[in-house]
Amino acid sequence: MKKDIERKQGQTERYDQVGVAMTCRGFAEYELMFGLDEALLGRGPVLDVAAGASSFAAEARSRGIDVVCADPRYALTAGQIAAEGAAEIEASTEKLERLAHRFDWSYYGDIASHKAGRIRSLELFVRDYERHAGRGRYTADMLPRLSFADHSFALVLCSHFLFLYREQFDDAFHRAALAELLRVCRPGGEVRVYPLLSLGWEPYPQFPELIAFVEGLGGACSLEKSGLPFIPGSTDMLRIRKTGDATAE
Repeated sequence: MKKDIERKQGQTERYDQVGVAMTCRGFAEYELMFGLDEALLGRGPVLDVAAGASSFAAEARSRGIDVVCADPRYALTAGQIAAEGAAEIEASTEKLERLAHRFDWSYYGDIASHKAGRIRSLELFVRDYERHAGRGRYTADMLPRLSFADHSFALVLCSHFLFLYREQFDDAFHRAALAELLRVCRPGGEVRVYPLLSLGWEPYPQFPELIAFVEGLGGACSLEKSGLPFIPGSTDMLRIRKTGDATAE
């Protein structure tokens, strides 16, 4: 009986979210969840799609790494993004407090540290956005269509968007979005996506068919271990290597 109750509780518990949340994550988190290293980041320009108010680009550029970000919220002012980001941090912290027993805190330590990291990332982002908005670093783009030319980036990252919101975006959207990420990636380059579970911590139901579709476009797909344990059961990221001549333009 006890096991049945625990199973039912696990099925009903979920991270409830209306709309797409603004993400605020830092460089160290990106390193771990995407398995990034100096050699990979040094291959050429990096695109962070659905980047929100994450400070990854700001921190990466301070290390000499060329990162461009795309998100529809970049049509907003720095003040508007700062206000939305602060509200999202408060809302997400409240949700996590209710579900703390389901998450893996081995990296963040506790909820207070998690919140502090989000605030720090938002502050770093806003300062960088104030200096560089309108100069090509932050582009107001929305999947499944990006404004960048074919083969523009050596590495394309998408954090906490695809698969996570599968209840809001259907299979046609996911196919179009992955095709677009692959389009702007250089031959020999990579697309990396994390996480692969929904907000209800469930796998994407059409995942095998989606992978077959991407491979038909010239993407060699594999599941790789993510180094950032947090979301319940979320241990893998999707790595897509774009086949072809790496010198192609």
